[in-house]
Amino acid sequence: MNHKNPNPQGKGLSPVLEGLMQSRARVPLPPKQIDQIASELFTSLFVLNSRFSFRPVVGRSYWLYRVDGSFRLYLLSPSDWSAGYPGRFIGECVLQDDITWTLTLDEAAANDQTLLQYLERERRQLEESLQQTDSLQEAMPVYVESLPFYSRLLAYGLGSSLRVSMQAAGISTLGYDEARGLLGHELRPDDN
Repeated sequence: MNHKNPNPQGKGLSPVLEGLMQSRARVPLPPKQIDQIASELFTSLFVLNSRFSFRPVVGRSYWLYRVDGSFRLYLLSPSDWSAGYPGRFIGECVLQDDITWTLTLDEAAANDQTLLQYLERERRQLEESLQQTDSLQEAMPVYVESLPFYSRLLAYGLGSSLRVSMQAAGISTLGYDEARGLLGHELRPDDN
């Protein structure tokens, strides 16, 4: 991932990004521990790496399909397609108030061993990437050049949101393994 910030002063933010940040600002972001951060980061990046060309709205359901070997996010559920949907239905995705995504796998997808093995490989790759950074804060997406426009904006919002939650939990300056070592131990934000 490319994590450079192309606009460190925030000048000229697009209306889309401003809207995302305003909606996020209204929602208090709770402290999150490393397992929740890693899970939300994985799910959100998985969704953001799928193809879509619309502006997602917080709280709305979107539908993930696998089409010709790639994942695509659509506005239509499987029941909305009149002539059958475009590929294999994977599940329902929802953009949360904190700019993270949830993914509820369809029953058939949840039992598909090939898909589950693929997801596990991707999760391991993310974990290895997290382990290679000096701090969790550095591992959060800022500007991911390889992503299309809306995905790039949402990745920036995701990184900002997770950084705030990690700061509230007092783990943002810790490495991944250090943060995992704290699981089960109470950590106050001022301990960092």
